[in-house]
Amino acid sequence: MANWSDPRTGAYVTAGAGADARDAGLRSYMLSVYNYMASGVLLTGFVALLFAKSGAIASLFTEVATARGVGIAPNLLGWIVMLAPLGIVLVMSFGQRSLSTPAMQVLYWVYATVMGLSLSTIFLQYTDSSIAQVFFGTAAGFAGLSLWGYTTKRDLSGFGTFLIMGLVGLIVASIVNLFVGSGPLSLAISVIGVLLFAGLTAYDTQKIKSMYFYVQGTDVVGKAVVMGALTLYLDFINMFLFLLRLFGSQRN
Repeated sequence: MANWSDPRTGAYVTAGAGADARDAGLRSYMLSVYNYMASGVLLTGFVALLFAKSGAIASLFTEVATARGVGIAPNLLGWIVMLAPLGIVLVMSFGQRSLSTPAMQVLYWVYATVMGLSLSTIFLQYTDSSIAQVFFGTAAGFAGLSLWGYTTKRDLSGFGTFLIMGLVGLIVASIVNLFVGSGPLSLAISVIGVLLFAGLTAYDTQKIKSMYFYVQGTDVVGKAVVMGALTLYLDFINMFLFLLRLFGSQRN
């Protein structure tokens, strides 16, 4: 069987009833991807809000002395919560062939929940109104970009290498800025991050769409749906966080 997890843009050309069945199957497949992705985002937002407003977020941090006075830093539990999402993504990515579809689904919901705990800290940094405004702005932008990626006839696969290289560069620059603490560099990282994940949203949508023609009628469709939802979830969350850095109102 072909490597279903590494599709190449393309589609099988059929006619008549076969084409109708293909289009209906594709719509159902993409709807499932979007439903999983949107449900995951909403679950993350609900958990983040509930955890922050309950005061339980204090259990993840301890007060430390800094050059500017007293600050907060993650304790052991805090580090576990922040690093757990990365571990879950790695398990899902490298274990997708061996894991069952129900196991992949459970891991996805666990991931969305843990991400909510991790992202609850934004409610300590930004006002509730600015978080809501940026969230809905991100949702509108994401919807438009994903729709374009789904409907465009242009082959976006050529942008894949460029986008991945940009993502690696962005990660390196972010790590460097942790030690440098440069305001202009932080601004540049945020702007580039928004543009990068905007491009990835369209690119990933087209790639997920093309995936259907490689997994249709097989027992890995469910896994493809979950992994597609996870990919778009990551695009949305990262674009939201970079936009929040640019336009979010800091708490006094």
